[in-house]
Amino acid sequence: MKKIAMLSLFAMSAFAASWTGYISDSGCGAKHADGSAGAIKCVTGCIKGKGAAPVLVVGDKVLKVDAGSKDKVMDHLGQKVTVNGKLAGDTVTIDSVSAAN
Repeated sequence: MKKIAMLSLFAMSAFAASWTGYISDSGCGAKHADGSAGAIKCVTGCIKGKGAAPVLVVGDKVLKVDAGSKDKVMDHLGQKVTVNGKLAGDTVTIDSVSAAN
């Protein structure tokens, strides 16, 4: 029974899903998950200036953005977004991203 439950969980993670959260950077993580002007400035500086990787912060979870999806979040640094994509472990592959309210 446990094997079936684990296989089901794994299979579900391969399907498309949607999350609402904040685009932050790998250095600050959830510290800048509020969409404020200060958060946007810091996240932008860390990613564009220091080469930090973008991450998606959803609640208390910090999800890595896969290498092929990084360009999709660059217009939303530090902002609240809705992301559609697939999750594998702690890495999200993004199909689409849009500003969220």
